[in-house]
Amino acid sequence: MAGTTLEDVKVAAEVSGSQMYHYFSDKNDLVQAVIDYQADTIVNHQRHALSSANGVEAWRNMVITGARHTKAKGGCPLGSLGGQLAESDPEARALIAAGLDQWAAAIGDGLRSLHADGKLPSSIDPDDLATTLLATLEGGLLLAQVQRSTRPFETAVDTLLALTIGR
Repeated sequence: MAGTTLEDVKVAAEVSGSQMYHYFSDKNDLVQAVIDYQADTIVNHQRHALSSANGVEAWRNMVITGARHTKAKGGCPLGSLGGQLAESDPEARALIAAGLDQWAAAIGDGLRSLHADGKLPSSIDPDDLATTLLATLEGGLLLAQVQRSTRPFETAVDTLLALTIGR
């Protein structure tokens, strides 16, 4: 992403310059739109899964299925952007950090609801668990990407859930 130009995007998308510049005045606008899209998509999926009847199990199945679907390629869409842009683009880094905060908040919201319903141990702090789950996801997806296997990701998620909620 860091080395990609608007010309590269225009060619890959098979659109004219006027179409591209109608929506994005420059590369920063495009990068912001990509970050916002990825964060919104991830957050909405997290909220949906955690608000279902079987909460954590639905969430676990969703993230594992997602990793299997991509065959462990690409890692996390938001985390990968962070890896590419955090050091070279302070504005993008701030947007990615905000996206990760929204993601943790969405997980935390779902976990607080499950906690209130007695579906999580009373000793678990939902916000701390949300941060831990997010860190596990990011690290697990990176391992899966590098090893081209979902096994490390599945192991990390399942082990964390077993340790925290006895899944």
